[in-house]
Amino acid sequence: MKIFIDEVKSMALKVFNGGRPLADTSMFDNAGIELTEELVTATTTREHYIELLRDMDGALIGTLPLTDSDVLEACPKIKVLSRMGVGVDSIDLDAATRLGILACNTPGVNTSEVADHAMAQLLALTRLIREFDTAVKAGKWSTARQFIPIPKRIAGSTVGIVGFGNIGKGFASRIRGFGPFRVIAYDPYVDQTTADLHGVELVDLDELLRSSDFITIHAPATDETHHMFSYDQFKSMKDSAILVNCARGPLVDPEALYDALTAGQISAAGLDVTEQEPIDSEDPLLTLDNLIVTPHVAASSELFIAESSRKQAENVSRVLTGQAPHGLANPEVIKTIARMRGGDPGRWEGIPDYSTALAL
Repeated sequence: MKIFIDEVKSMALKVFNGGRPLADTSMFDNAGIELTEELVTATTTREHYIELLRDMDGALIGTLPLTDSDVLEACPKIKVLSRMGVGVDSIDLDAATRLGILACNTPGVNTSEVADHAMAQLLALTRLIREFDTAVKAGKWSTARQFIPIPKRIAGSTVGIVGFGNIGKGFASRIRGFGPFRVIAYDPYVDQTTADLHGVELVDLDELLRSSDFITIHAPATDETHHMFSYDQFKSMKDSAILVNCARGPLVDPEALYDALTAGQISAAGLDVTEQEPIDSEDPLLTLDNLIVTPHVAASSELFIAESSRKQAENVSRVLTGQAPHGLANPEVIKTIARMRGGDPGRWEGIPDYSTALAL
């Protein structure tokens, strides 16, 4: 069996901690799996990407290039695609399910990091950390204390969380330590009983926009959530509000955000993700003093890189040897593969039946 691994992912699997390997690729050798490594980026052509994957049984992939329907249909042997972290938006899930291909992820490995990063951005924006640091280093200790806008207080405020999955819950536990008057959340797929466990009140999106002093986004990128923060939403928010997005770039309309920040419809924003990545160095958003931008690093930590890389690799190794992966983003594929095994197994011929393990 053969799998493709992005060279960046391969390097992550060989991370060292004080000279001790945290993870390696021996799991593939032990399973009799042959590795093919090559660096792929946003500039990798679709044709070359297909050429790399065409004869592979599995692949460890990243956010780019997109593994879309055309790519998947051109790769008749692919059985499993594995992404680092939670998001699988670079994979066409409908096409993968239709073709009997597992789209795997590593849920839970970056919950702490992303929640911490969102909290850090909010603190930097409310306490004006950048502004005071810049002023002091410019020799303006006294004048900075007089003329830089007064910092905001989180205590007594209303904090809104959009998307109440593991990361949203993690953020809720962190923000409560700062004494907000109210923590509210919008997530149509979560019930109030679950939110009660975290001291959070579920509301609709309109109420969250109207009521929140601070809003943090932790929702997935889907057709439903595309540009869920655009012109109308910013007009509904308080002009003193701060928005933080450490989820996915397409959730926020960049042109609408720019207008909102320059027109004073909202006070400030923090982004770890942008609709176009990397963001163009000439993008007008980067000229704004009331915006913090970090380069999609919210999930990053030494522990995350080691743990997530190992689990990403194990997803492929497990599936190809008849075991359940750590995470499966398209569970309906189990039915597709069962039908395939009942007739022409196609890409699954000769691979152990893992469906019982996946259904557990």
